[in-house]
Amino acid sequence: MQGKRSMDPILRVVYNHNTNIAKESVSLNDVKNTTATQEAFIQTPLGVTSIQGDATGIVSVQVLKSDTVAPSVEIPDCLKEAVVQLQEYFSGTRRLFELKLNLKGTDFQKSVWQELLNIPYGKTISYLELSRRLGDMKAIRAAAAANGQNPFWIVVPCHRVIGSDGSLTGYAGGLWRKKWLLEHESPYKQQSLF
Repeated sequence: MQGKRSMDPILRVVYNHNTNIAKESVSLNDVKNTTATQEAFIQTPLGVTSIQGDATGIVSVQVLKSDTVAPSVEIPDCLKEAVVQLQEYFSGTRRLFELKLNLKGTDFQKSVWQELLNIPYGKTISYLELSRRLGDMKAIRAAAAANGQNPFWIVVPCHRVIGSDGSLTGYAGGLWRKKWLLEHESPYKQQSLF
């Protein structure tokens, strides 16, 4: 559920060419890590997922390519909210994440990841549209590469970017996961015909 929580509200910080503009729900911080990074593993419908972070925020959310790691028995306090929100997402009760994220990447990568946050739940855009939104249609390959380097699986929704022809192209977690995520978010639920 996305109701009131006992924690302070967190704002999304829009990174736009060296200007931070306050916006809605997720916080993208450029913070030097001063505490030890914690890690937890959770089981999701798409496989075991690693969540890393510390008291200053989440550093990465990544689905593992194999299920050889067992889910964590205990979740570090600094990661509990991320675990809850991912569980809510997969149960269908969460559409927007409210987490503090610590981005590590180039300015261009951060601008791409920020733009991904502007793609609404249940919607998709093409790689061409992504580069257009970034202000340079010729940067399509660079935008696609930055999309593929996104360290925040699902939370920063890189799965919502598709080919100009509507095809499911390029997804580090595997195209079957991208298909699953888009069907999960689709407002039009369809039964399998086969």
